[in-house]
Amino acid sequence: MASSDYSKELHIALLAVQRASILTKSVFHSHAKGTLDKADASPVTIGDFGAQALIISALQHNFPDDEIVAEEEAKDLREKSKVKQTVWDLVQKAKLDDASGEKELGGAIESADSMLDIIDKGDSKGGSKGRIWAIDPIDGTKGFLRALMVDGDVKVGVLGCPNLPVDDSEALTENIGADASDAEGKGVLFSAVLGKGAASRSLGSGALAKESKIAMKAVTNISDATFCESVEAGHSSQGDAANIAKKLGITKPSVRMDSQAKYGSIARGAGDLYLRLPVKKDYVEKIWDHAAGDLIVREAGGQVTDVEGKRLDFTVGRTLQNNKGVIAAPKDVHGRVIEVVREVLGSK
Repeated sequence: MASSDYSKELHIALLAVQRASILTKSVFHSHAKGTLDKADASPVTIGDFGAQALIISALQHNFPDDEIVAEEEAKDLREKSKVKQTVWDLVQKAKLDDASGEKELGGAIESADSMLDIIDKGDSKGGSKGRIWAIDPIDGTKGFLRALMVDGDVKVGVLGCPNLPVDDSEALTENIGADASDAEGKGVLFSAVLGKGAASRSLGSGALAKESKIAMKAVTNISDATFCESVEAGHSSQGDAANIAKKLGITKPSVRMDSQAKYGSIARGAGDLYLRLPVKKDYVEKIWDHAAGDLIVREAGGQVTDVEGKRLDFTVGRTLQNNKGVIAAPKDVHGRVIEVVREVLGSK
């Protein structure tokens, strides 16, 4: 059953991300990093399939009428029995240490075939009506994000970043959070409910840890800002970002990290700006990459828009087709960043 204040949705989302992280850690340890090439040529790790199955299973158990937008389809697994078995073995072993939490998520998936059917339930077309979850287990060990949208408005957002430091005050450095590890003090869950602020807590394997409220730090001098951008040049124009930083007087090198980690990092004040700039005219962002981070940054006191200063529009299907790029920054400097972004992109 849904809750009027979204407290149950948040609780289930947090627990489900913790359970999915148990699976991806076991992938990391077993080196069972088999990949299947999708049509868009990006590899899908078996961890992605397993995590998607676990997360959708938890949502279906608790909110059976909700729709789900997810990236993966089980078609390739149906055709490759060896990979299917590997994913199923991982899914069976992924359980929370906390029995009551495991029960809340609906317990184990019944069979390998039902696992495939569950993966395929992420086929919602999205849109502006009803309750729709956007979920994305990213690249096996890198992290998870999930958001609940109601009539196109993001109400709940959760980011799981297994490789980021738990300490909200730890400064951003190049390659922070890049590599999977079991190091002490690593693994953080970021979350937000619309109108209720943003929080972080350590990512565990049982009951949820205590949360700490987070907020973006004030930037009085934009030249002192730290900006984050995508690791892969194919996801964001790094040359444009360097020109924007130069015009803003920023001298610190950019910190390149995965998208959900960037949103969480600036929301807690470890970084300041997140620039995701269009690499080509026809590129459109996927809603599952941005819905949770958009809410968490806004609830932490920041502003998130596209490069033209428009709010991200989650009402038009599985993509942000009404937007170009993403700019996230503290409210007091966001306008100035947009000015410079327009100047740099407009001069091309």
